[in-house]
Amino acid sequence: MPFNDEDALRALVREAVARHLHSSEPQAASPRPLILTSHASHYRYVLPESDGPCLIEPAVQCNHCGYCQSHGH
Repeated sequence: MPFNDEDALRALVREAVARHLHSSEPQAASPRPLILTSHASHYRYVLPESDGPCLIEPAVQCNHCGYCQSHGH
């Protein structure tokens, strides 16, 4: 249901927050910690170190940012 009226949306949000905060039901168990796993965007390829031009932008000197060793995320 799309909202075109910002005041109506704010009223609904306030009502939902109030219901949540004043709920008489016992709260669920405490939140579990997130288990972070590896993601492909964090992998780095092994490339030879360069003190020359950047592999991505050859007009500038390599500053060892690692962008060329990853998917750039």
